[in-house]
Amino acid sequence: MYIYKTEILTVGTKWFSDKADANDIAELDRLINEKAADGWELVTYDYMATSTQIKGAFVITFRKQQ
Repeated sequence: MYIYKTEILTVGTKWFSDKADANDIAELDRLINEKAADGWELVTYDYMATSTQIKGAFVITFRKQQ
């Protein structure tokens, strides 16, 4: 059986585009590698832009054996 953990990783402020950039991806990689070192496996992630297109976030779900 697995236990699951979901985290929100807020990205940098965007003024002209709601897309993730290289810095946002680097932060996502850092979080994934940090969790992997603690035994968590990436299950899924999604990027959510906001309606104002200024601030978005990744929603990331991890799992590990209970």
